[in-house]
Amino acid sequence: MDTGIVRIFYGEGHGKSTAAMGRALQAASEGKSVFIIHYLKGRMEGEAQFMKKLEPEIKVFQFEKSESSFEDLSAEEKRDAQMNIRNGVNFARKVLQTGECDLLILDEVLGLVDAGLLENEELEKLLQSRSGEMDLILTGRNMDDTVRVYADEIYKIKSEK
Repeated sequence: MDTGIVRIFYGEGHGKSTAAMGRALQAASEGKSVFIIHYLKGRMEGEAQFMKKLEPEIKVFQFEKSESSFEDLSAEEKRDAQMNIRNGVNFARKVLQTGECDLLILDEVLGLVDAGLLENEELEKLLQSRSGEMDLILTGRNMDDTVRVYADEIYKIKSEK
């Protein structure tokens, strides 16, 4: 029985999501199914339309309704977005428990902790619910040490210039 890999791409530099997408393309080219759940980035309509061309191998899920990223929303808009984000976290939990795909990418899930939308303990429980064979990628700017123990590979992305 194969055991899935947990990878984390984090840091202040650009390229974390891009690295995760590269791995998604690689997995899809190997005949694996990939789910991507975006958090905190808004609808990303242009990118989402392009990604639809990669279905059914790569499926992208966005639970946020606003075009703007979470940090650019008003207080009222953030309250609405929080409910949608919660739905996205619950969906991730379901996918992790059922093993519905070969690779699950939780893009900017670490940012949910930074934004106070997800507690570290809840993220840990999410990671503990993972089906053993599924590969998992987490991205975000910051990574708490409690998450580190669940990772097989950790990549810190930073800009030098």
